[in-house]
Amino acid sequence: MWVLSVTQIVSWGSTFYLIAVLIAPLERELGWSRDAIVGAFSLSMITSGLMAVPAGMLIDRFGGRVVMGWGSLAAAALLAALSQAASLPVFYALWVGLGIAMATVLYEPAFTVIAASFGVHARKGITTLTLAGGFASTVFWPLTQFLITSLGWRNALLVLALFNLAICAPLHLWLLPAARGHHAPPPHSAETASRQRLRDIVVTRMFLLLAFAFAGNMLAFSALSVHLIPLLNERGFAMTDAVWLAALVGPMQVAGRVGEITVGARWRATQVAMLAFALLPLALLMLTGAGTHVALVLAFIACYGASNGIMTIARGAIPVELYGNARYGAVNGALAAPVLAARALGPLVASFIWSAAGGYDMVVWTLAGIGALALISFFAALRK
Repeated sequence: MWVLSVTQIVSWGSTFYLIAVLIAPLERELGWSRDAIVGAFSLSMITSGLMAVPAGMLIDRFGGRVVMGWGSLAAAALLAALSQAASLPVFYALWVGLGIAMATVLYEPAFTVIAASFGVHARKGITTLTLAGGFASTVFWPLTQFLITSLGWRNALLVLALFNLAICAPLHLWLLPAARGHHAPPPHSAETASRQRLRDIVVTRMFLLLAFAFAGNMLAFSALSVHLIPLLNERGFAMTDAVWLAALVGPMQVAGRVGEITVGARWRATQVAMLAFALLPLALLMLTGAGTHVALVLAFIACYGASNGIMTIARGAIPVELYGNARYGAVNGALAAPVLAARALGPLVASFIWSAAGGYDMVVWTLAGIGALALISFFAALRK
């Protein structure tokens, strides 16, 4: 478990969380617009979503060692190439490649490895993993900002590439299981559900509502994960203060996960998820009137981070609870595909609203509405 804990921090920090601190130096040096820069990241997320099901199936068949190991090698090569990008077409092409790599190294493939090893007890393993992964932004936002300030953004990317090559790739290739683990069979009802053909599962009312709920929640969260630093800067915080405030999201995610593994362990994954869905629109409503009041911003960060921290566990555990373990990789990949697409669209949607409205106020109100719709959809999915 410690292997995946270490690699998740590095993989998330050097890929998904990279763009938030890369926007400003790219705007300054290359003159590209914020929409254009975020668009490349969004395209990578769409690509990652399209690759979610194939990646899950590959891990179901071959295990995590091959898929995640080669994914880390690809991430290292692509980050090194990204450091030399000088044109938008090349920049976009490299982010598409990073989207494929992310589909093989982030939470979804790691959850599949855990489900293969722990079976119906996967929720505990997923919680343990995400406790570590929650520190990715906390570690890598300040670290990447320091590297950019000290070395320039191009050399900073080379250092991040080295992290993937020297840390993630060896740990994945040498220490992960070579094939799916052996575990106790799931309960009869879960086993029966898991034997359903994937296409029969994905057209059910429950699955479609779940997919919409998870996607809406992720769209709202991912939009702010990229725009939170510039949003706080626009509200009047200095860039350094904005970075450190945003970095507190990571510890709040961990706090939410600690609550899930202690108090929340008494509840079903679906019940814990309901709380996470409710916290996100509440957090966004706090942000609408926070201004430069540090206490209100911290309250927002606490609810926003805790919501996503709990939700990450719920997204990994709910497919086991509702559909069984035998086809976890495929079912989880099918649920992850719209979530990853929403993760892609969120930052881009926020950029378009920001450009049209001339500020982030309308962005926050829109995301609060989307978060509320996700809560309603999840509630409806669980109703018989």
